[in-house]
Amino acid sequence: MRNSINRTILNLELQNFAVGNDLVFIPDFLKSFTELFKGKVFTLKEIEYCERFDDPKLRYASTWAAKESVYKGIKQLYDRPLAFKNIEIKRSKIAGIPRVSLPEYYDNLEISLSITHDGEYTFAIAIVQRKYD
Repeated sequence: MRNSINRTILNLELQNFAVGNDLVFIPDFLKSFTELFKGKVFTLKEIEYCERFDDPKLRYASTWAAKESVYKGIKQLYDRPLAFKNIEIKRSKIAGIPRVSLPEYYDNLEISLSITHDGEYTFAIAIVQRKYD
């Protein structure tokens, strides 16, 4: 057991990049979208961004997919806890390029994020790479 744990730790330390993705079926997302969920998962800036649109729930679903994809990528590199509210998806303008803001501990990561939606689905993919000085 101990050797297995040591190999897992070594693999996490050696891995330089990871890919995370998430596909959200919007009708299912809307069934679980409550004020409680919104408050636990989304930052104030994300809520402000989503509420600027005629259909804010599509933006919430897209932002959720983005957060999930970033989380999945990071968890391949780090095994420490990371709350979804600590993953902030920022845009410089309406429909602008999405950027990711994380706690200081993750400053050594570069993240490329893409979000799209079509019909009843939204999809996000994140490429997470360790930076070395």
